[in-house]
Amino acid sequence: FFSLSSMSSGGAGGGGMTDADSSLYPIAVLIDELKNDDIALRLNSIKRLGTIALALGEVRTRSELVPFLAECTDDEDEVLLAMAEELGNLITHVGGPSQCFCLLAPLETLAVTEETVVRDAAAASLKKVAAAMDAQSIQAHFVPLVTRLATGEWFTCRVSAAGLFAAAFQHLGSAADASQRSVLQEAFQRLAKDETPMVRRAVAQSLASFASAGDAATVETFVMPIFNHLASDDQDSVRLLTVGGAAELAKALSPEKAEETIFPAAAAFAADRSWRVRYVAGPQIAELACLPSSSAADGAAGGAGAAAQERNARHLVAPFVRLLRDGEAEVRAAAAAKVADVCKCVGADAALAEILPCVQELASDSSQHVRAALAPAAVAVAPLLGKQRTVESLLPSLLQLLRDEHPEVRLNVISHLEEVNRVVGVELLSQSLLPAIVELAEDRSWRIRLAILEYVPLLASQLGASFFDRNLNSLCLRWLNDDVCRVRAAATANLKSLAEVFGVEWALTNVVPDVLGLAKSPNYLRRITMLDALESLAPVLGPDATCQHLLPVALNCAKDGVPNVKFRAARALAAMADSQTETVVERSIKPSLVDLGSDGDVDVRYFASQAIAAL
Repeated sequence: FFSLSSMSSGGAGGGGMTDADSSLYPIAVLIDELKNDDIALRLNSIKRLGTIALALGEVRTRSELVPFLAECTDDEDEVLLAMAEELGNLITHVGGPSQCFCLLAPLETLAVTEETVVRDAAAASLKKVAAAMDAQSIQAHFVPLVTRLATGEWFTCRVSAAGLFAAAFQHLGSAADASQRSVLQEAFQRLAKDETPMVRRAVAQSLASFASAGDAATVETFVMPIFNHLASDDQDSVRLLTVGGAAELAKALSPEKAEETIFPAAAAFAADRSWRVRYVAGPQIAELACLPSSSAADGAAGGAGAAAQERNARHLVAPFVRLLRDGEAEVRAAAAAKVADVCKCVGADAALAEILPCVQELASDSSQHVRAALAPAAVAVAPLLGKQRTVESLLPSLLQLLRDEHPEVRLNVISHLEEVNRVVGVELLSQSLLPAIVELAEDRSWRIRLAILEYVPLLASQLGASFFDRNLNSLCLRWLNDDVCRVRAAATANLKSLAEVFGVEWALTNVVPDVLGLAKSPNYLRRITMLDALESLAPVLGPDATCQHLLPVALNCAKDGVPNVKFRAARALAAMADSQTETVVERSIKPSLVDLGSDGDVDVRYFASQAIAAL
């Protein structure tokens, strides 16, 4: 095998390295590092297998490098993981689809190691190689590999095999004889009944991908019996992985067969004795509800038509309601997050009659995580219900969530208010929801005030300038006088965002006068806040407004008696200088900064020098 020693000997003649050899010296170093005792060097070399293979060429990579790697599989897990990942990238370096089967040998060895991440990486690379192989190579090399793994003595072999059946089945091609397909199917069925739960879990996890590799008939006659068998497994870890593939299996079936087989199974999962299975069932039911029905009218309309809504109401509403009222908070939270999706797929009437009562119950749930999950989903139901039904049946729950004691719940409502606004209108929104927003904005906890402050620009864009001026603008200005520094800092950044939303003229009329008024405050902290606000607003207002309104105040603050105010003024002046003409900078800004540069306070001098350097 090509190495440093073979280069240094100069071949049979022993004449030393030639010019050609010297160009390959870095490659020889990498090859020698593959055998080094230092794990860091081995790892570095493994991660550059592509470079080594490119230098060796396709023939030597197949005949020397790959066999050498197959002998190096007794190493640290970190090295083996890198090897498993890199082998899947050598397909073109060994000769492409017709020759890449040579990579299967080392990957097969890695696929049976005890370390899970190494096995998973090897399986992923095996799938990548299988995707590149032609049908003949799949039959001759890949299918025998899968069957060997499936009948291996150690469970690790069988776990890896379970994830490879779909790839083998998918890439067999039409030329494969029925006996080979039958061998694969029988082996997969044996794995589904394996005595080791980890093997059955691997089978359950691969069901969806195996289904997508076959046609609808294969799914119906072969995959579904395995699904039903695993759905009643005594291990909850197997059942939860089985339910996780229910929606994908339903997509592979005809709508009639899906309704006949998968939908009842989903209802059974919602009543499973394990809360972990029920936790997964909620999202799966929501995904199943979005599937089209067999009705031609529904297919033409797209989405959940009348037939699909009727089917969902018949099969899925009851189990979904059961999950919303589950005894475990985690299950209720997972289902609550999907309330809007299910409501849209069952129609307004069924949602109003069956699901909205659960929403009203969950709005006062004992778990804050349930209420937090419910909040954005409940808001998203409003467009489906329309104005009158939203006001009568949904708005009380939203108000209750807005007054929740936990800020995450309240913020999850506020961050999605635009959907409610579109349905009920700004005026009704102001009468019902605005008091709760104002209450949050004046909360005793500064963290809550800070959180609601960060949502103000979003509210502004949703509610419009006139509504904002009447109801929320005074709050934003009041935050500039907050007792907590982080709130004041966020308030200054908030003003910039509002100016970007509503425009320069709005900012000059509604914000700038109040901000400049802080320059007369006897509290130096308020004057500092004002300078921070000027620094934030200057890039948005533009050069003319900055020069006319902001610059004179900043220059005046540079003469303040408090050093902290003066060095903040230096920073503000430097920020304003970016948009000003050279004349303004030379006549107004620079002389002020030069004066600050000779100030008696060391911090003022430092910030002044930094500002001058930035001009």
